[in-house]
Amino acid sequence: MGVQRGRDLLLKVEDGAGFSTVAGLRARRLSFNAQTVDVTDSESAGRWRELLEGAGVRRAALSGSGLFRDQASDETLRAAFFSGAILTYQVVIPDFGTVTAPFQVTALDYAGNHDGEVTFEIALESAGAVSFAGL
Repeated sequence: MGVQRGRDLLLKVEDGAGFSTVAGLRARRLSFNAQTVDVTDSESAGRWRELLEGAGVRRAALSGSGLFRDQASDETLRAAFFSGAILTYQVVIPDFGTVTAPFQVTALDYAGNHDGEVTFEIALESAGAVSFAGL
């Protein structure tokens, strides 16, 4: 896989008729994390830490920032935040695949300078199983 343009990393939200791109995003980030379960005891070889395979909580986090360009996607995100709804989102990673999962909007920030446009930042946390489909 060669170098890819950052703008091709897309965040999409299910809108009932499929997935629509969240418009206006200038930056997007997808992170995967897993907690570990430490099972080290006094009989661990060389007192090295031991971890329990397959245990712990896994999660995915999405974040993005940008400006308002599409009233429909702006309203979808705003409504999801204020209602606490869990919607299905999809991240398209160019020449790699798609990640699809239910997420909840955990932060929605608005900002603006007197001589510039209104911008927003959004953070989402996974709320269920995450699936990956390769291209």
